[in-house]
Amino acid sequence: MTLSQAIAPLQERLARSGIAEPRIAALVSGGVDSSVVVHLLCAAGYRPTLFYIQIGMEERGFADCSWEDDLEIVQHLARRYDCPLEVVSLHEEYWASVVQYTIDTVKKGLTPNPDMMCNKLIKFGCFEEKWGHDFDFIATGHYATTCYEGDQLYLSTAPDPVKDQTDFLAQINFAQVSKLLFPTGHLLKSEVRQLAEEAHLLSAKRKDSQGICFLGKVNYNEFIERALGTREGLIIERETGKVLGKHRGYWFHTIGQRKGLGLSGGPWFVVKKNIRRNIILVSQGYDPADQYGEHVVMEQCDFISLDPWSRAASLEAGTAVVVPPAERQPIAVSFKIRHTPEFTRGVLSYDPETGYRIDSAEPIQGIAPGQYAVVYSEDHHLCFGSGMITKGF
Repeated sequence: MTLSQAIAPLQERLARSGIAEPRIAALVSGGVDSSVVVHLLCAAGYRPTLFYIQIGMEERGFADCSWEDDLEIVQHLARRYDCPLEVVSLHEEYWASVVQYTIDTVKKGLTPNPDMMCNKLIKFGCFEEKWGHDFDFIATGHYATTCYEGDQLYLSTAPDPVKDQTDFLAQINFAQVSKLLFPTGHLLKSEVRQLAEEAHLLSAKRKDSQGICFLGKVNYNEFIERALGTREGLIIERETGKVLGKHRGYWFHTIGQRKGLGLSGGPWFVVKKNIRRNIILVSQGYDPADQYGEHVVMEQCDFISLDPWSRAASLEAGTAVVVPPAERQPIAVSFKIRHTPEFTRGVLSYDPETGYRIDSAEPIQGIAPGQYAVVYSEDHHLCFGSGMITKGF
């Protein structure tokens, strides 16, 4: 991958905007992806303003965060490429929205998606309200792309299926995606590393961060424990009622979970949680039938650009067409119910009484209410949007 090849999609996207001298904000974290974003933007002839967002984890007792190392790399980037740098805080907003959403969802016995809420509410929500509105585009290191069908812009998947992050972006709206640039989204991770090494970036060999959005090195279970504490409960085999062991609180476990149960003679899967009694029900065996369902129910589904029905009608008509809800017939799609490289084929239908439902072409394991079902085009190139799962069967 040459530098000119790497910046070509970025140049095409910006040229199509018609803005001669676009104002670009780049969200940088100190990782290799966002560092290469800055490298590519500058190589394409732009001078972005860099933003490093702080959320004040150290103020909440999380001393193991790496923000000082991150900031040092970001400051080096700013000096090297002569880009303005702003270190900004969204501490209160992050804790009031993403953290509270996560805690509330876990308390209900549901499975949260903090990364999705972080993108929707913080990176492209609060940031836009406070600083982003002064810029024409916001660039990030997400592994995602955008594409046009005619004049219609869509969020689209990255060529690297393992790294694709469209499922974490599937709750953003059209106004947000229309301002987003993903300069590295069309690249493989190996190509990003290659570009970083060729440019001698400090983050070229830095390991990828894991865990909740913005939490850096903080472990998810540790985070939940500090928020909710522990409460010992029983692990019971669903079929026999036999007590197999104990757990530290139902909020540490999710439907479909296989690892971290501490049980011998497995594999064991979490199949149900009794919230009132703080009991985890498990089932043994590889791919047990009661782990699986073929139907995913969502009361609401939020579409980013055109919904799949309107997109199909627009392609057929050659012009933009919006299909009203009452006329939406079952339509073939692909989808995900968790962050995995694989897509599942299915049929999306709409009922005014019950909302949206995906009927899967194959049984799917661990449908977890509270998580989001992300809807894609049948060839899983376009990401249409997502809806919170209310039921699976």
